[in-house]
Amino acid sequence: MAIRIVLLAMLLSVAPWVTAAQGLPKQVRLVSEEWIDYTDAKGNGLAWDVLRKVFEPAGVKVLTKSAPYSRAVGLVKRGEADAWVGSYKEENEDNLYPRWHFDMDHIYALGLADRPVPTLDTLGQFRLAWVRGYDYDSYLPNVRDFREIQRREGILPMLEHDRVDFYIDALTEVDYVQGQSSQPDKFRRTHVAELPLYLAFSRTDEARALRDLFDRRMAELVRSGELKPIFEHWKQPYPFTQDSKPQ
Repeated sequence: MAIRIVLLAMLLSVAPWVTAAQGLPKQVRLVSEEWIDYTDAKGNGLAWDVLRKVFEPAGVKVLTKSAPYSRAVGLVKRGEADAWVGSYKEENEDNLYPRWHFDMDHIYALGLADRPVPTLDTLGQFRLAWVRGYDYDSYLPNVRDFREIQRREGILPMLEHDRVDFYIDALTEVDYVQGQSSQPDKFRRTHVAELPLYLAFSRTDEARALRDLFDRRMAELVRSGELKPIFEHWKQPYPFTQDSKPQ
């Protein structure tokens, strides 16, 4: 019995030492724009569930915060958060990026139903609009004529009064905007691209350790398929296979 007690005490004393040696903080502060069923202000949604599955089994508590997209980027830059959620690859040179994405953004163009159907190759021929800070011109080819807006509430009048041809956003937000119309059939949404989504970490030693942990855990979870039930629960397409690689 005495030997067992000594062994247990040794194991308990080793665990904190291992954590300290790895340089892992006890928590990760994540900030995101509030997206319905994805990153809501109460900590519910697909992305929050995925990120808790990544970090918390490794002993790192996930703390969530909501802020408009541009402000979320600023909070990370000022060191008030460790990473912001939903960045595109290398979107901001001030941030550290992991190798692994955690989801895919399904990008759609919303326009009047009587307009030509856009494709990824023809988008550059049209006048586009998107929310400030999303920088779709860096990820969609040949885009030249675009406007950045502060709020989604004004999109439908812009389309109806021929100020822009198409509104570009992820599927959930496009559905939300179209649903605000009293005549939703007046508009048509068209899929144009798939963009991997990343955490964008601050340039600190703690965030670097969290980024490396994120990559290790994502590799494990993709191979095991443990993330799939989360996507099924939220009725969203599962973006990985067991053979998926970082993008």
